[in-house]
Amino acid sequence: MTLAAERLRRFKTPLRYVMGSLYVLAGVMHFVVPNAYAQVVPPVFPAALALVYASGVAEIALGVGVVFRRTQRVAAWGLVALLVAVFPANVYMATSDIALEGVPAALREPSDAALWLRLPLQGVLVAWAWWYTRPGFDDGVDSSPNR
Repeated sequence: MTLAAERLRRFKTPLRYVMGSLYVLAGVMHFVVPNAYAQVVPPVFPAALALVYASGVAEIALGVGVVFRRTQRVAAWGLVALLVAVFPANVYMATSDIALEGVPAALREPSDAALWLRLPLQGVLVAWAWWYTRPGFDDGVDSSPNR
């Protein structure tokens, strides 16, 4: 294992708790302001509000699941799938003039730069979740073939 990987390994468990908490919070927000989320579901998808609630449940369940070692890998794969599934909403936000109703004024009309920067951020979030699909990396077992 490289020195950089060894250093990064120290943060893997604490970052798993951060990740889980962020997804649970994001999922709860789907129930607090569901109409704000429904506005960013591309019109080609049916039942926007149902999709918002379903993705909120998924975020909460997967956020909790990634925290526990026993369910971490399955939940992490679920987060990867969820991030891919919601990507069209991020593209729709970046390519449409949407003024979000029902959210604080500061968040109502995000800048174009923020909306476009969010697209590659999805890749970072996918990589972060994928990190937890790897067996043995954070439990003190080196699963590399060089051992």
